[in-house]
Amino acid sequence: MALGNRIPDKTILKNVQSRLSKKCSGSPKVSGDVRSGEVTLNGTIKNEVERKQIIRAVSTVEGVSRVIDRIKVEQRPAMV
Repeated sequence: MALGNRIPDKTILKNVQSRLSKKCSGSPKVSGDVRSGEVTLNGTIKNEVERKQIIRAVSTVEGVSRVIDRIKVEQRPAMV
């Protein structure tokens, strides 16, 4: 399945999507794209803790060489 030591981007993407579906149960708005082992994460989440958990989980997927974080944290309206 791997080409030499490199895992195909399609395989990495499938594994990243699986990991995201487990980690983002409350935030299905996060998606990943893979190019040459680099994963770019996009979407919106509820808090910074969730961002760190997602990045940590994706970075441990076999074949991921780098995670580019483009995730935004929702801005909650100020309480009056």
